[in-house]
Amino acid sequence: MSKISVIGAGSVGATVANDLMLQGVASEIVLVDINRKKAIGEALDIYQAAPFVSPAIVRPGEYADVAGSDIVVITCGVARRPGMSRLDLAQTNVNILKDVAKNVVPVAPNAIYVIVSNPVDILTYVFTKVSGLPERQIMGSGTILDTSRLQSELARRFCISPKNVHAHVYGEHGDSSFVPWSLVHIANNHIDAYKDSSPDKDRIHWDNDYEEVEQFVKKSGAMIIENKGATFYAVAMSVCHICKAIFADAGTAMTVSTMMHGEYGIDDVCISTLHLVDRSGVRGRIMNKLTPEENEKLKLSADKLKAVIAQIEL
Repeated sequence: MSKISVIGAGSVGATVANDLMLQGVASEIVLVDINRKKAIGEALDIYQAAPFVSPAIVRPGEYADVAGSDIVVITCGVARRPGMSRLDLAQTNVNILKDVAKNVVPVAPNAIYVIVSNPVDILTYVFTKVSGLPERQIMGSGTILDTSRLQSELARRFCISPKNVHAHVYGEHGDSSFVPWSLVHIANNHIDAYKDSSPDKDRIHWDNDYEEVEQFVKKSGAMIIENKGATFYAVAMSVCHICKAIFADAGTAMTVSTMMHGEYGIDDVCISTLHLVDRSGVRGRIMNKLTPEENEKLKLSADKLKAVIAQIEL
């Protein structure tokens, strides 16, 4: 038996719950929302697809029903609106998260907590500070979504499966994120060497377009929000990927956001670098060697987040 509770039944939370059931990730999924009717409706709608997929219970619940959860996914908060940066959301969603932590942690002290609400790095930091839980039990979804956007775009440009693209986004889930291009490989070739090795060299359009790709990754969320009002499909899949990695227990490399303790010269801020995730939560950070320029970009991203943390009320 495996149990996942999702706090927040909005577009992201409901889509997470739906994807968890469709993929057979958990045998019990609990949806909790301040709007009880919304949670009831979403849970019923999702559960009525159960005959077509792996058996699972999907039900609405209160905070007390989170007890016994293996994983708690937190998606609640004010949504990002057109023209609004993730950091604009900070204080309002900090207050919401603190209330959630006060109610959920006492009933599920052994769960792995996955923070998804934005600004995710700030909220992961706040949850780490106020929850009292071991840090290995806490991770923000961080740049998992950014990384997926990067991998899918590079796969399109290089005419190859995204599974053969090994590239990650580091830093803040936001404007100061960056790609450590020194670590990017495609089918065991560094990205700058792959075109000459590929049978598709005549189809590949790549001329060291680093900045163009990074800007596409950074602007994708705003582009989607401008066109359809919200992002939820890809982020929900990224959260399911995290949950599956936790249950798989093999140690999956992913760019979740966790507290820094001097790594890369950065301390007391949550930010995304590559980690191993398994049944214990965050097994540890993979200390890939960055170039001096990449290390500086990571520090600048951390400083941007620290400036926001200095302005919020914990």
